[in-house]
Amino acid sequence: MTSEATTMKQVQLGRDGPMIGAQGLGCMGMSEFYGATDEVESRATLERALELGVTMFDTADMYGLGANEEFLAPFVAANRDQIVIATKFGYARTPENPNDWSVDNRPEFIREAVDRSLKRLGVDVIDLYYMHRRDKNLPLEDSIAAMADLVRTGKVKWLGLSAVDADELREAQAIHPIAAVQSEWSIFTRDIEKDVVPVAAELGVTIVPYSPLGRGMLTGSEFSRSIVEGDARQNFPRFSATNREANMKLVAKIEEIGAARRLSAAQIALAWLYAKSLVLGVKTVPIPGTRKRHRLEENAQATSVSLGQHDIEALDSIASAVQGIAV
Repeated sequence: MTSEATTMKQVQLGRDGPMIGAQGLGCMGMSEFYGATDEVESRATLERALELGVTMFDTADMYGLGANEEFLAPFVAANRDQIVIATKFGYARTPENPNDWSVDNRPEFIREAVDRSLKRLGVDVIDLYYMHRRDKNLPLEDSIAAMADLVRTGKVKWLGLSAVDADELREAQAIHPIAAVQSEWSIFTRDIEKDVVPVAAELGVTIVPYSPLGRGMLTGSEFSRSIVEGDARQNFPRFSATNREANMKLVAKIEEIGAARRLSAAQIALAWLYAKSLVLGVKTVPIPGTRKRHRLEENAQATSVSLGQHDIEALDSIASAVQGIAV
């Protein structure tokens, strides 16, 4: 594997959005959840991503309790015309109440949240603004109408939803065009293929898979040693000692497929996503998260990998054997 820059293919965001790199960068881990961070290396990773053709950078107001948006602000300012900055609202979590994981989709909350994100990011407009999670006790139309107002007032360019079902996507689209749906999608987590992906394909909505590398597990056999004190994954069922042992045996099978092609497990996992998106007829921009340049370079190379039908079928069969729920 080399680290030479290549021209990354592009995908359109929604029906009328810009052309963006076929792979984005998830920035959450640069501020929280996956153990200690290295700010210098993280900044170098952002710069390297842009060199490789990555143009969409993903954050959220609750990552690092706002610190992730602030961390990205200098990079965004220096490269504003070259990138799409995506952020999210929805969780009530704040520095004052860091353990408040309730969801708030009220119009007044949305109006306050967008102003906070604009200030932290240091921008006049957010390119892609997601509803991070849905409060099913509140009419979806109320929230989408409030988001649409943000577009009309020039605070947001395009709207996105995260972790919604097919009916919710249709309902939202009828109120205002939705450019992207961000949901977990990987070899290990394939729930959205049945309903959400076909609707997204029909409506011209871009799917943005988060955790396309199974929250790191699909990076290979060395993964188990990467979980350290303070890593949120220690609390996830899929990462319990028993389940992790079973799942890493599946990862070994992916590594075998990769070894035959001199590719890493991560590259195979991402190439599988691109292959599935072609089969299912949906635009896809996965956002693997990393804080390290060498991992970024490895991931980016997957945009030019094509898998044969035999490999795809072998990888398809793995999902049913995964142990533990994703979160």
